Amino acid sequence: MNLRVVVALVIVAHPALARTLEVGVGKSYQKPSQAAAVAQDGDRILIGPGEYFDCTVWHQNNLTIEGTSEEATVITDTTCQGKALFVVSGAHVTIRSLTLTRARVPDGNGAGIRAEGQNLLVEHVRFVNYQNGILAGDKPESTITVRNSTFTRNGACDQYCAHGIYVGHIASLRVEDSIFRDTRQGHNIKSRALLTEVLHCDIADGPTGTASYAIDIPNGGSLVARGNAIEKGPNAQNRTAVIMIGEEGVTQPTHEITVENNTVSLDGSYSTVFVYNITATEANLHSNRLADAVKSLHGDGNVN
Repeated sequence: MNLRVVVALVIVAHPALARTLEVGVGKSYQKPSQAAAVAQDGDRILIGPGEYFDCTVWHQNNLTIEGTSEEATVITDTTCQGKALFVVSGAHVTIRSLTLTRARVPDGNGAGIRAEGQNLLVEHVRFVNYQNGILAGDKPESTITVRNSTFTRNGACDQYCAHGIYVGHIASLRVEDSIFRDTRQGHNIKSRALLTEVLHCDIADGPTGTASYAIDIPNGGSLVARGNAIEKGPNAQNRTAVIMIGEEGVTQPTHEITVENNTVSLDGSYSTVFVYNITATEANLHSNRLADAVKSLHGDGNVN
């Protein structure tokens, strides 16, 4: 085997090591978009403290994009492609430890993150004052996971309704240990995923929030909602239900509806239904603690 062949085999077996591209005052890149312009698959983008009036399209795969902390690193006001502060078209991207705030676009769907690639992980990110916090279209094999994040004053219903989190037809959405506050008009979480999991979240309208449903599963699909604290406030736009399943037409299989160990409070002079199930799949409700004016279930299912 000649030397050229040996060298080629070594390069294939040992691809270039991932780089860390630093953004901020005194760093190589002043804005996240500048780092994105030269980033390669597998790189880490480290964004220092500060307020960045910038938007970014991330098209590389296996990126990690992170700030120094949720409070210290703020991306604000500027949108790319008429969509979002961060438009993520690459696959297997992780975004963590940032504040994303104040996105607006003419069609009413301005987002903190527009998820267009396959598989996204969001951790320790604050979404403040958006039309949508996270918005994802149809990508049937994709998964989106959101952990330890906060969604405050998101949502709108102008030309279209926007929400705290809104995902189209994807494989799964998992939201865990996250906080939703003061959502406006839209739903806190709206999901057309085949599987939606909402685990140990704190979802509250408060005195000024005007959200519709805490969780909306409009086309069916499996749902696991476990260990959440949910409060429906006095100004809720839709008082029919806390969790709604199938109201836009059941167009995909619903293998499981498990709703257990949740606490639901109601701060308003009206009654509501905890789980409003329009599918033919039985909803299984276990060990939930509900305010007196909250009926457990409408539709098929069991309450224990």
